[in-house]
Amino acid sequence: MMTPPLNFTPITASINHLLAQEPWAQRMLAAHAGKVACIDGAAVKLTWQVSQDGFLQAPPSDTAVNVTIRFKLSDLPLIAQNRERAFSYVKIDGDADFANTISQVSQDLRWDAEHDLSKLVGDIAAVRIVAGGNALVAGVQATHKKLTENLAEYFLEEQPMLVRPQAVSDFTNDVTKLRDDLERLAKRINKLKNP
Repeated sequence: MMTPPLNFTPITASINHLLAQEPWAQRMLAAHAGKVACIDGAAVKLTWQVSQDGFLQAPPSDTAVNVTIRFKLSDLPLIAQNRERAFSYVKIDGDADFANTISQVSQDLRWDAEHDLSKLVGDIAAVRIVAGGNALVAGVQATHKKLTENLAEYFLEEQPMLVRPQAVSDFTNDVTKLRDDLERLAKRINKLKNP
């Protein structure tokens, strides 16, 4: 495993740490060595140059930007929630191939918490801590899902404040049928009145 170049910005250092754990991501980025990407969130603007070994570094001040990726800070929760669709919330100007590589790396780059924890507490403890953390997250998600289902059932069945979509659709179909039947009946009555 290669050691990433030193960089004093915490965000760059964090991303380089993740890249050091994922050689495939380094190889993808190294294919664009020397190119500069600007991530522009209006209030926050980050500019990185890809090094020869696939890590990020600060570009020289006179280097032209190859791709600019603009996003709204208000879209960050949506981007974090659905990384596969993250690039649908951004505007890209410049090198599309470089932007596509950044997109692929950002979607698939994962933190290997177990690897990092093993350096601090040992392999066995790291495995158990990560498993406990995963079980905790799964438990919270299951509780959230059950709570949502129970609230929906309560407001649909016991204290009807909500209506199921199928019930609305059935009601709409019944109203349409009744309207059509009334129109036919009105036409028949008019025919009987005016022979």
